[in-house]
Amino acid sequence: MLISWVTHGTGVVVDDHDRNISIPDQLTVPMQVQAAYNSTTMFMRYRWPAERPGIFHDIVRYEDGKWVREGGGMPGPNPFGMHEDRVAMMLDDGSVPEFGRYGGYITIGDGLAGLTDEAPEEVSKYLPLTRNSLGAWDDMAPESDQMSLRRAGYFIDLWHWRGARSNPIDEADDQNVAADRGGDAGSSPYTTNWDSDAGQPLVMFDADATGYRALNWEDVREGRISQDQTYALIADAAVPFDPEAGWQDGDVLPRRIVRPGSGSRGDISADGRWADGFWDVTLSRRLDTGNPMDDKILKDHGTYDVAFAIHRNATGGRWHYVSLPSTLGLAHEADINAARFTGTTPVWGDAWTDVTLFYPGQVTWAMLNSAHHAGASSIAEGIPVEARHSPEQLAVYGVEVEFRDEIRRQWLLTLIAGVALIFAFGFALNATIASRKGA
Repeated sequence: MLISWVTHGTGVVVDDHDRNISIPDQLTVPMQVQAAYNSTTMFMRYRWPAERPGIFHDIVRYEDGKWVREGGGMPGPNPFGMHEDRVAMMLDDGSVPEFGRYGGYITIGDGLAGLTDEAPEEVSKYLPLTRNSLGAWDDMAPESDQMSLRRAGYFIDLWHWRGARSNPIDEADDQNVAADRGGDAGSSPYTTNWDSDAGQPLVMFDADATGYRALNWEDVREGRISQDQTYALIADAAVPFDPEAGWQDGDVLPRRIVRPGSGSRGDISADGRWADGFWDVTLSRRLDTGNPMDDKILKDHGTYDVAFAIHRNATGGRWHYVSLPSTLGLAHEADINAARFTGTTPVWGDAWTDVTLFYPGQVTWAMLNSAHHAGASSIAEGIPVEARHSPEQLAVYGVEVEFRDEIRRQWLLTLIAGVALIFAFGFALNATIASRKGA
């Protein structure tokens, strides 16, 4: 009993930022989805709970005569709330068949940024056939093979809405996943507000347009900045930075400049609002963008595979919630049925599709196909993940994988403690019998 108390007195699920481990308090999150389309445009609407709107990605704060950065990626939530909320949708037309069965799991190779065993250089999501061996982040397939795969449609379209870096200009970031997770051709809807040579921002708020040249750190940190005021450095609200403007400690400027995306990367429009504890985000994009090497072209009565993810509560990187894959049908029976309408904008009703999002942990595609995973044989047979697991089970499994070594150690200690207890019981019983015989 003493061995059990010493070895099992505390749990093994403990955050460890040195190993990139931070387990969310809530392992699943509800999400609602609606879809509609007209003769030219696809509309996707998402709704999910968030404690407060994450409308800043990172900032620079004036302190003791210098501008210092707050925010950026880290394990778990940023303590100052400096990370934007996001929603992303992966979309495929059947050209990546594993995606329709296993969703975003197929994009998680070994070495990704944020994993405990992350690579020495930053590695993002990628598809299996873009590597010569399963999960090997640095074993790239030849460039000729990469282009052949792309022409065959072997990529995933990624609609990526950002609460700070795209929503202020009513856009989303049009991206894709193939050899990596990257932007479509063109420029992104944001750039960095920093002059590294001068050690200061490039632009500040236009006081004539906004009434202020900077935000206040306490207001930003406490979430008192709303979407009803200008909180992003957009074209009509920004002017060149003036280092002699009389800056005070606590003055804050966004570390990002938000501008319209260009080319194929600027294909997606957005309308995102937070109210009463929920984000309500609608994205729209032409059915046929004219960019088949970047986007999945959508057709009337077509059926597609989709999967969703959100970041909320000041988290970034792999600390997100994801969904299992669903089917999207354009006036076609599917998990999510997009109704066709006439006019320019849909009239949304009360009919939603409920989706359960879950914390995925550090489950890689290579691991799922290895002897470490009891279901590897099911994957080899092409059995979809939803036939074997619920989102709730996958969330628990994701946590178990992060603490696999610790859990195995506890199993061993349980065995040792059990054997010791049996031995002690047998010894005590024999000693008692012997003492009674002696009496």
